[in-house]
Amino acid sequence: MIAGGAGGAGAVVVLLLMLFTGQNFSGFLGGGAGGGTSPDQGVVENCESGADANANDDCRLDAGEEVINAYWQGALDGYQKPELVLVEGQAQTPCGTASNQAGPFYCPTDRTVYIDPTFWSILREQLGAEGGDLAQLYVLAHEYGHHVQNLLGVFEEYPRDGTGEDSNAVRTELQADCFAGAWTAAAPEQKDSGGRPFLLEPTQAQIDDALGAAAAVGDDHIQEQSGRVNPESWTHGSSEQRQRWFMTGYRGGWGSCDTFAVSGEDL
Repeated sequence: MIAGGAGGAGAVVVLLLMLFTGQNFSGFLGGGAGGGTSPDQGVVENCESGADANANDDCRLDAGEEVINAYWQGALDGYQKPELVLVEGQAQTPCGTASNQAGPFYCPTDRTVYIDPTFWSILREQLGAEGGDLAQLYVLAHEYGHHVQNLLGVFEEYPRDGTGEDSNAVRTELQADCFAGAWTAAAPEQKDSGGRPFLLEPTQAQIDDALGAAAAVGDDHIQEQSGRVNPESWTHGSSEQRQRWFMTGYRGGWGSCDTFAVSGEDL
């Protein structure tokens, strides 16, 4: 995916849910978070090439951070990079505890994305390695999308109070999915100092894998596991919505991502 220049079914659903929502559903799995350690402030050693990023989860995050920041620096005037903290075990943040069970999340208070890279290994063991690279980068880009929303004042203009299929909470998450799609489409056009692309063009199979993961964590799909779908309680959007808004950004760029401007029936 990076160019050379640069348990059971129930457990799978819970792991994916935490991955894409940042909500802690570890009670479904049993056990608690690992022992607390200090977070790694995004410093990743021995990551020098695309081969390193393809082979190592930490290096992939390190490379993804650079490419995503480069994209937004070119797309958004006044863009300021967030911090990326790689957590070992767990760490306390202004937005709660970061751990592999909490899943990746963005904290607007300190403008930081928190990720425990061991979560990717858990995910890969549950789902298999095929298609995992783009899913990881998609999730990272989704969290950086929340940072862009913070810079644009989206959180203040559209507070995430309330739930429902056309709530501000759902619109916020779908916009971050859309921003992730926009970055995914643009990433192969970004070049390093030697003129080589940072990322290879994603194959249709990779796109399908990422969309399949997004569908697995739609509010409706998750609720189906318990036997009752309740759109009034949604906070992240349905499987169809998450897929569609990712592809909206992928095809139309980040300017097509105003999820707050569309009517509820078009959301």
